[in-house]
Amino acid sequence: MVSKNNSGSRGRSPLSIFVVIGLCCFFYLLGAWQKSGFGKGDSIAFEITKQTDCNIFTNLNFETHHNDVGVIEPSEPKAKIFKPCEIKYTDYTPCQEQDRAMLFPRENMIYRERHCPPEEEKLHCLVPAPQGYMTPFPWPKSRDYVHYANVPYKSLTVEKAVQNWVQFQGNVFKFPGGGTMFPQGADAYIDELTSVIPIADGSVRTALDTGCGVASWGAYLLKRNVIAMSFAPRDNHEAQVQFALERGVPAIIGVLGSIQLPYPSRAFDMAQCSRCLIPWTSNDGMYLMEVDRVLRPGGYWILSGPPINWKTYYKTWNRTKADLLAEQRRIEEIAELLCWEKKYEKGDIAIFRKKVNSKSCRRKPVNVCETKNADDVWYKNMETCITPFPKVTNSNEVAGGELEKFPARLYAVPPRIAKGLISGVTAKSYQEDNKLWKKHVNAYKRINKLIGTTRYRNVMDMNAGLGGFAAALESKNSWVMNVVPTIAENTLGVVYERGLIGIYHDWCEGFSTYPRTYDLIHASGVFSLYQNRCNLEDILLEMDRILRPEGAVILRDEVDVMNKVKKIASGMRWDTKLVDHEDGPLVPEKILVVVKQYWVGSSGNSTADDD
Repeated sequence: MVSKNNSGSRGRSPLSIFVVIGLCCFFYLLGAWQKSGFGKGDSIAFEITKQTDCNIFTNLNFETHHNDVGVIEPSEPKAKIFKPCEIKYTDYTPCQEQDRAMLFPRENMIYRERHCPPEEEKLHCLVPAPQGYMTPFPWPKSRDYVHYANVPYKSLTVEKAVQNWVQFQGNVFKFPGGGTMFPQGADAYIDELTSVIPIADGSVRTALDTGCGVASWGAYLLKRNVIAMSFAPRDNHEAQVQFALERGVPAIIGVLGSIQLPYPSRAFDMAQCSRCLIPWTSNDGMYLMEVDRVLRPGGYWILSGPPINWKTYYKTWNRTKADLLAEQRRIEEIAELLCWEKKYEKGDIAIFRKKVNSKSCRRKPVNVCETKNADDVWYKNMETCITPFPKVTNSNEVAGGELEKFPARLYAVPPRIAKGLISGVTAKSYQEDNKLWKKHVNAYKRINKLIGTTRYRNVMDMNAGLGGFAAALESKNSWVMNVVPTIAENTLGVVYERGLIGIYHDWCEGFSTYPRTYDLIHASGVFSLYQNRCNLEDILLEMDRILRPEGAVILRDEVDVMNKVKKIASGMRWDTKLVDHEDGPLVPEKILVVVKQYWVGSSGNSTADDD
């Protein structure tokens, strides 16, 4: 055996050894040459890197172009492909569906409140747009016109014809700006309010419209730099909130019932009921007490409609003079208990003003609420009690803190922060947060140059924090619904003190709006916040439901979470691109940019592009 191996070694030629050594040297030199930056392979790598530059978006188009966007099915699907829902779900609102609502008591409007489906009844499909759906008119034209195909319901044009709510003309709805108590137009109505309320000078910025109809009051306040949060139930006034949002006016589905409103205390500078039909004297004045909770010290409450001007309308309202007189007196008694003063009553309008602190109250309040946190309201029962004023040191001090006039209010240090009421936030960190969000929004605008234009009118921030995103985006072209998750730090009071609007919400549930009501959705840290609390798929499907066709999404989160989200989104008819943080690829936080494809439902279970 030994002799055989030795003989094999002696047979190997020097030539073969030389060839092996030569090849090794050749490949070593070739590798060194390419690494030096002069090789062809390096230029190819450079071109690939250039094509994947974070700021180059050759495959995302943010313009509306219904005919250009087809339904793209991935050739090798790695994730679940979500199918379209049946066409009957075109206007699906998960937590305000009529069939489920009818299972609940009508007492105190409980059946019109939020009643979300259990896990086993949730839809896991994509809610379709109606046939012929079109991009809404740009603001401010959208205030006055809505495409019929987008909200194909004519009942209000008949029911509210004499009140000038809405008219049907050809293939569009026209909104003349009228309302039940202002058939001649919201402008004239607001002009009368300004004779008492300092709307023009920036003192009044945030407003609440209870029982808003199609939100014409809020629509016409916007040109006076006042932003209103309007709400109405999903009821027999078909699609009234949907009309409001289609017009580009802030609104949600909501009702004054048995649960507290999803807003913090001292949120609104002004609130109104314009023939809202809320029984203000019921339950010992509980609904007025809830309005008082969310009304800022020094704020105004407007009542137009029953029982005001009952001497003129008692026959029209089919009520007796004595009944209406007693109701008005009872409202005024409750107002006095709340430390409100009637400032004006003429014709159909009465205006009350809340005192700036408890020291100026004529009567000592009774039934004071015992809760230590008047901002902890999510699914909390409304109580017949009065929210106490924050303490003051003198009779001239505004309880809770005085606010700057808008727009200075937007960046002034909010009283809740100045008083140390927000854990971990100081005046310095607040200013740093503002700088950070200006930087982030500038980066978003480099990615999508349509941000800040009328292309994205209705904007949502799913995790608003201190409101920095909305403040940096502030413009007459758009408005932002600042959502503070119920499991996050409670900062919504700060948002309102800045002169912005928002709402509490739990993203494990459906949002209180119709499908296709937002043009741009922003979410920073939402999926990290919720990844161990509910299914990320459910959150993404809810985002898809409320996003308009060809709307955009900007998500900001840790890279591991973003990869999970991107995989789910790949089956949702979204065009997506994951890009680096604006500070570079070494930052673990990434940005996912999305454009929702245009598609509509059809009579069968299939879907169709716009032809």
